[in-house]
Amino acid sequence: MKKTVATFLLSFSAMLSYSQVVITNSNFSMGTTGRIGVGLSPNGEGNQWRPLNLSGQGSLGGRMEQTDYIDILPAFHFTPKLVGKESTNVTFQMRLGMYSNNGQFIGNTSTQTKNGLTFILPEAYVEATNIMGSKWSAWAGSRFRRYDDIHISDYFYFDDHSSQGFGVSHKTTELTMLMPASSNTGSIYPYNYEVTVAGATNAAIRQRMVWIGEHSFKFKNDNTIKLLGEFHYASASSNEASIKYASDNGFVAGIKYNSPFKTAMPGSFNQISARYGTGIANGGDNGNTFTWATYGAPDAAGKYNGAYSFTMVEHFLLNISKKFSINGYGVFTRSKGGSSSTDKDTYFDGTQLYNQKTDLVVGMRNFYYVTDWFHILQELHYAVRKDGDNPEASMWKFSLAPTIVPLGQRDPWSRPHIRLVYTVARYNDFARDHNYSSFLLVNQKRWGSYLGVKTEWWLF
Repeated sequence: MKKTVATFLLSFSAMLSYSQVVITNSNFSMGTTGRIGVGLSPNGEGNQWRPLNLSGQGSLGGRMEQTDYIDILPAFHFTPKLVGKESTNVTFQMRLGMYSNNGQFIGNTSTQTKNGLTFILPEAYVEATNIMGSKWSAWAGSRFRRYDDIHISDYFYFDDHSSQGFGVSHKTTELTMLMPASSNTGSIYPYNYEVTVAGATNAAIRQRMVWIGEHSFKFKNDNTIKLLGEFHYASASSNEASIKYASDNGFVAGIKYNSPFKTAMPGSFNQISARYGTGIANGGDNGNTFTWATYGAPDAAGKYNGAYSFTMVEHFLLNISKKFSINGYGVFTRSKGGSSSTDKDTYFDGTQLYNQKTDLVVGMRNFYYVTDWFHILQELHYAVRKDGDNPEASMWKFSLAPTIVPLGQRDPWSRPHIRLVYTVARYNDFARDHNYSSFLLVNQKRWGSYLGVKTEWWLF
């Protein structure tokens, strides 16, 4: 018996010696993104600093006067090494975000979290790539899973799958399952109900399951075509919900084309995409592109049969020379909820929601590289918003921003920036008379303005 035990222990020890996993954790990174600055509206009441963009469009229309925010991204990168096998790259990353709903939140200020300083944790996930030297990768957790964006409008279009879930990929094929939910619904995500947790009643998005399939075709000339398909399913509500919901579903299909351009300076490209969502997958709105942020009111049966959303995006960058670059975009969105109404209709909780809307925004940023470290940025935007049967609300906006670029690179993506920003916006009658901007809420004027000094950075 003793010989048998000894033999087993020796065999087990030998097996461990050949399969021992050694984890190295010597790589720690700290990234950060954000904007901070001061500003005022020269023609605004009390010089209040208010964004000039149209309501319901978020940062579409430019973000020169956007309020402060800070993201901090700590991450651990390690490589477990299995004797005789290829290594796997593993990352654990978090993102800590801070912003304020009512002005400054850093420096000599005192901000309370209620209706003031907000802390968010949009990312906390583990990702393993090239598992054991293969083409397989996997992740689980909550992450900013975003791809192409229109930076000057902070618009992550087509395939922004930022949520909690998991996914696997093999080469250029990705399969993902998300279960988005939120306790901060505001007016962006109407598809919610009240839930009671630990004696407190709060609003929460009705959780759903979102299955996503994506595949990219890469060609020899670096052109890429990406196909997107999604299926959404929300089960019937439980007995704990104060409002009863029937089960519902939705589909998404889309295509995106990326093409590099050969110009005097590298980095030029053209991107165009189209996406169509049906049923409860007809989001997004307010500058977000989440397909799971259902738009509009339900039909008489409490479902979103017949709801849809179509979005088309054009985005390009031309690095024409060492002196000049142009970054332009266009976004068109047409959405309708489940109700047959073309204007407002009643939501589950009795409130009135617009059930149809159209957005059209076009814009352009010019970079004039005076020197390696001093650039002049100019932006021009035109935005239109039509809610229901209302007339169109529209805005023209122009920004001029002499910019210091400390890294001394003639590159649209070089950061940090320190900018002196002057912006002026002109609203049409309907936008002005119906407060279609944060600025117009306190200043019913034809013209809006902003003057400030801002910094923008992303460091990884």
